[in-house]
Amino acid sequence: MRIISYLAPSLPAALFETIARRLGAELMFEERISGPLAGDDEPFSRGDADIGFICAPSYRMLRGTMELLPALVPLDARAGGRPVYFADVVVRRDSRVRSFDDLRGGRWAYNDRNSRSGWFSMIERAGGAEFFSSLLHAGSHLRSLDAVAGGRADAAAIDSNVLALHPRDDLRVIESWGPFAIQPAIIRSAIPEERKREVAATLLSIRRDELGTFGFGGFTAVDEAAYL
Repeated sequence: MRIISYLAPSLPAALFETIARRLGAELMFEERISGPLAGDDEPFSRGDADIGFICAPSYRMLRGTMELLPALVPLDARAGGRPVYFADVVVRRDSRVRSFDDLRGGRWAYNDRNSRSGWFSMIERAGGAEFFSSLLHAGSHLRSLDAVAGGRADAAAIDSNVLALHPRDDLRVIESWGPFAIQPAIIRSAIPEERKREVAATLLSIRRDELGTFGFGGFTAVDEAAYL
């Protein structure tokens, strides 16, 4: 079995290494995007990857050839033990901005345009990218944090699990959007059913003592409707 994660380095590579070891699977990373969308190269259809950790918009594009596996459950108290997360909008601590509406005409940093939290959540809230005077493609949530702290952008929406792992004294949260269904784990539909069940059972057996360092308490089954 081969796993590809599109969620590192914003979520630690060691998180996916832990999961891959439990599954006895090879692991690779794609760090340029949060998951493939229409027109992007993707490794699943050609069998180069069997399991993926991707952002939710990609699953909607891959439905039919990929199926859901159990998903991660954050330790964030706001999640309430559910497989959900939030987009936390950050500005510099000394910024005069108090709400998202104050950012009209400002500068926005985002990890990539395939990201639910960093891009699509902003589009939904702002009504379009033209809300801002400029957009900065940072390349990851971690770089978006640096861009805001360094004054190259006025704000960014950060995956709440990333922010929990990388708290910043020089930034503050002005709004939190969500909850959104957590980034899904997916498996190729062509994999034999017995193997799919084995993979799902292994994920469900991974506990907090293995994942707590990364901000997660384990895995749980998810409903496809959450991603539609």
